[in-house]
Amino acid sequence: MSGAGVWGTLRPMDLDPKPTSAARTSLSHIMTALDTNLLGTVHGGVIMKLVDDVAGAVAQRHSGGPAVTAAMDGMTFLHPVRVGDLVHAHAQVNWAGRSSMEVGVRVLAEPWDRAGVAPTRVATAYLVFVAVDGEGNPRAVPPVKPETPEDERRGVEAEIRRNNRLARRDEILASRTPKAPVTE
Repeated sequence: MSGAGVWGTLRPMDLDPKPTSAARTSLSHIMTALDTNLLGTVHGGVIMKLVDDVAGAVAQRHSGGPAVTAAMDGMTFLHPVRVGDLVHAHAQVNWAGRSSMEVGVRVLAEPWDRAGVAPTRVATAYLVFVAVDGEGNPRAVPPVKPETPEDERRGVEAEIRRNNRLARRDEILASRTPKAPVTE
């Protein structure tokens, strides 16, 4: 597809940058017996869905319209979640390109029945979203405007992850190219 067909007339540099706080969002859920795996802890897939839900909301808020999950760049489970835990997923856009965005998510858990107990970080994740128009084609997203040194750090690390994804993709594609036979 050519630039005009995919991007129309609006380009990312034509959009005003949005501060990281503009789309920052949190979702919370009380974990029940319906959420457990065979070990009696909350199934990782339940946490992953909560992560994708909050990240999707952030990506759509930042981009001003529909955005779809393109990749989960990484998800690390740090502690098990138990039935009865109140789980909070906090997300923000770390970086934005032409049509894609990296959203970082921190997942915390605390007992539902005891106030004042410090939450435990139970997972972190990085997801890539692509903003799409009504036909499902990529559309421009506004740049991210970091507001704090932590936001700046997150942006730099997001670019490192992006470069690693692209390098991995290029290396995989190169491995599929037949090698010329060695002749002596």
